[in-house]
Amino acid sequence: MTKSLQIGRRSLLLAAPAVALGFGSARGQTAKFRFNLGWRVEASAAGFLVAAERGYYRDEGLDVTIDVGNGSSGAIAQVAGGAYDGASADIPSMIQHNLANPGRKLICAAIQYDTNPNALIVKADSPIKAPRDFIGKKVAGQPFNASRALFPIFARAQGLPADAVQWQSVDPGLGNQLFLKGEVDAVAFFYFTGLLNLKLAGLPLDQMRTFRYSDYGLKGYGNAIIVNPATNPRAISGFVRAATRGWLDCIADPDAGGKAVKAREALADQAIETERLKMMVEGTMVTPDTRLYGWGGASPARLQATIEETLLAYNLKGDLKPDDIFTSQYLPATADRTLRAKS
Repeated sequence: MTKSLQIGRRSLLLAAPAVALGFGSARGQTAKFRFNLGWRVEASAAGFLVAAERGYYRDEGLDVTIDVGNGSSGAIAQVAGGAYDGASADIPSMIQHNLANPGRKLICAAIQYDTNPNALIVKADSPIKAPRDFIGKKVAGQPFNASRALFPIFARAQGLPADAVQWQSVDPGLGNQLFLKGEVDAVAFFYFTGLLNLKLAGLPLDQMRTFRYSDYGLKGYGNAIIVNPATNPRAISGFVRAATRGWLDCIADPDAGGKAVKAREALADQAIETERLKMMVEGTMVTPDTRLYGWGGASPARLQATIEETLLAYNLKGDLKPDDIFTSQYLPATADRTLRAKS
């Protein structure tokens, strides 16, 4: 095995032993916290990795293990099953899990993407110029892809039928190839994932156009730090506090985040991941709400919108309130979540 991280097989041990801060063992050992990234080591992991590099978990008396994942649904199932204490995952997947497993409910401890990043990507010279132009077009997207699942919200907001497009169920890599060859009209992705992966495949950014659902009626949040409330609450608070510091550092200095990704994944393209991080930060983290209330927080109105959109998109039934899916109890004080000027 090479030094590069092997997806699904190798963990990143991201904190050295330190003096416990009141919730380690009686011998002064650190408290362990296991975290699943929900995806590969790329820009979406940057804040968690920077927190490790700079000793923020150690400052909280935590020994943190961070593993790669294979999507939100899998990460959530592993948190619920006890394999992990927390994960970065999308809230709709957590809502689905909680409704299906009322005895093993999870909770959002901090919002990672204040603006939802789900989107459809077309070529710049495509005849698709407006949402109505998607009617009858072929779109590549895996069945469990959130951008595919939430399409009905986008469609309803634009007065389109939920089955307006012809979905092509393919692996992401194959979907990109079909898109590049012109065999499908669009691909469904988080915008920063799709745009930069297609750029890596040879398609310049100026030859693509993006339809972000958040620009066309979607009000719900994107990914969050999702935790098992059975975990030691002080450990959860410590992890969230450290991760918040890491993400605030990345927002102020994306280059540091790109370097952290490269340091943990030798095969990563540092320039691409730094560019992806900048795109992610500007599009999902530096928002009017985060400027006003700080990183990680949530408003009742938008939490309710997230619930309603999820129930509609996945044809679910449930009487859920904002407190059922999010708690602020693990968040640091607002002053400690305030965005800083770029360095």
